[in-house]
Amino acid sequence: MTQNNTDTTVLLDSEALAEIVVNMFSEQMPFNQLLGIKIDKLSADKVEIRMPWSDKLMGNPFHKILHGGVTASILDTVGGVTAILHSIKGIGEISVEEFQRNFSNVGTIDMRVDYLRPGKGNEFIATAEVIRKGRKVAVCRMELHNETGTHIAFGTATYMVG
Repeated sequence: MTQNNTDTTVLLDSEALAEIVVNMFSEQMPFNQLLGIKIDKLSADKVEIRMPWSDKLMGNPFHKILHGGVTASILDTVGGVTAILHSIKGIGEISVEEFQRNFSNVGTIDMRVDYLRPGKGNEFIATAEVIRKGRKVAVCRMELHNETGTHIAFGTATYMVG
């Protein structure tokens, strides 16, 4: 983070911007807080989201499994965060205002979820990777596992990033 000599605009590097993104998704989005997700940024290309089991997230009370919408939500979140972080990697230094202007239209264009097994577990871990990134869109592949490594679902999504 540096300060521009000509005015009081604070310029942020990609690492500082990444912290803003992670904070926004984990602390400023009420739905993500409702889900109980915790975001760990492991690198510019690696994000991991952890979510503990809660009976409030149950889709099938007879089998105590995760609701499919919750599965899709955590996959979408990890994909979106990963797409944004990949997009700001190497961006150089920009102001928060410029970052907000450039990334104000970030959103999910399309997403497909394949449910492989019932969502059973005490904790769920979502990861994502960028498959392809262009100037305006990024395509990510996401996975959801439980704490024992059982693969519950995967998804592919396209995100508007520019």
